[in-house]
Amino acid sequence: MTTDPVAPLGLRERKKRAARRAMSEAALKLAAEKGVEQVRVEDIASAVGVSPRTFNNYFSSKEEAICSFVVERQERVREALRERPPGESLWEAVTTATLETYRREGEPNRDSVKIARSMILHPAVHGEFLKAHATVERVLAEAILERAGAGTENALNARLMAAIVESAVKTAFFNWLTNDGAEPFLETVEVLLREASAGVPSLTGPGPVKSPKK
Repeated sequence: MTTDPVAPLGLRERKKRAARRAMSEAALKLAAEKGVEQVRVEDIASAVGVSPRTFNNYFSSKEEAICSFVVERQERVREALRERPPGESLWEAVTTATLETYRREGEPNRDSVKIARSMILHPAVHGEFLKAHATVERVLAEAILERAGAGTENALNARLMAAIVESAVKTAFFNWLTNDGAEPFLETVEVLLREASAGVPSLTGPGPVKSPKK
């Protein structure tokens, strides 16, 4: 039996997401305070009042938990996209949902640059970070296709559009990171997305949204 992809989350799923988010936030906080090498799964589990076994039901490693915020954020982008007006062009809906989600979280703290750099450069964390971003592209592509309507051509272009958005976000983040936070992350994301709009493919077929304006 298939489920409606737009249906609201049930209580059980909301609880699972809340637990996952709590463990991810604890992992990130502990890694920032102690350093990745000094954090144990037991520490993360204890911080949120669960057992290590429960932690392992959600994450395969502490590094995955540290990077989980990337995927959690994309889930919020997907929800924001579902709430965009049905008459809005697809690209405008996607970029606005992305920017609004990031703005709600606010500009990254410039004082956290060194901590963020040390975590990203950690080999195991870096690998999980890249895996998380690959997951993010898939989640966003599914959300775009959901809005545009199914179809072979749309499926291909939805993946391309998701890759464009995710590349803009990653580029802005690493620009912020390598410039010690001197260049605003949110402003750079918006500039890159607006500049990318000219090359965004049209998605055709059934769906509630018109193709992006050229």
